[in-house]
Parts: sequence; structure tokens; C-alpha cells
Amino acid sequence: MAIEVGSKVKGKVTGITNFGAFVELEQKTTGLVHISEVADSYVKDINEYLSVGEEVTVKVINVEKDGKIGLSIKKAKDKPVRQVSSRERAETFESKMNRFLKDSEDRLASLKKHTESRRGGRGAKRG
Repeated sequence: MAIEVGSKVKGKVTGITNFGAFVELEQKTTGLVHISEVADSYVKDINEYLSVGEEVTVKVINVEKDGKIGLSIKKAKDKPVRQVSSRERAETFESKMNRFLKDSEDRLASLKKHTESRRGGRGAKRG
């Protein structure tokens, strides 16, 4: 089976460097998990997350023409999808629109007040 972009495969960590980890996949091919693709949070020391010989599931994110394979551990993890009801979506939209309208009116009032006082327009006090 050929390694295809987007596929999830199992592999074994064969080496760790300061910029990532090498993972041996099927058919004795090796790919690199860049340090930024190890976890969802910032990874300062990759050794805190991986060790040589560890079995990992990775997602193939790219295959270069020269044969280099880019892998990701964080993209291989299935994230739970939260279902949002249409009522929740409508309430969220309504609350966003109300907040936008209030902010917009406040800014407009502030702008008018500032502009009129500079011009010496209606109702502006001169002192």
C-alpha cells in the first residue's frame, strides 16, 4: 500500500531530534513529525511527548517529490465534534448582532460628540 496524503497510519518512533521525530512506517519508509505537529500546545522539549520505540498513529500531511514524508500526530487525533442546535445558533447570532449594534451606536455617538465639539457646531460650548 502506497503512502497517501491524508491517510492515518501507525508507526514507530526511530529517532528524536530537537526539531522533530522520525517515524518508521510500513514498507520500511520513514517520515518526519515536525515538533510543531506533535501536540496542540507549544512543545519546548519533544522528549516530554515522545520516546524512541514508541508506537504512534500519524497522519500523512505531505509527500515530497524527493520522497520525504511529512507527518502529524496532532492531526491524527480525532477531535469530538459538538453538535449545535439551530436554536443555539440563532441565539448566538442574535446576541452577536445585538452586541454589534450597541457597539456601533456607541462609537457613532462618541464620534459625533467629538466631531461637533471640534467644529464648534450645534450645542458645543465655547469657553
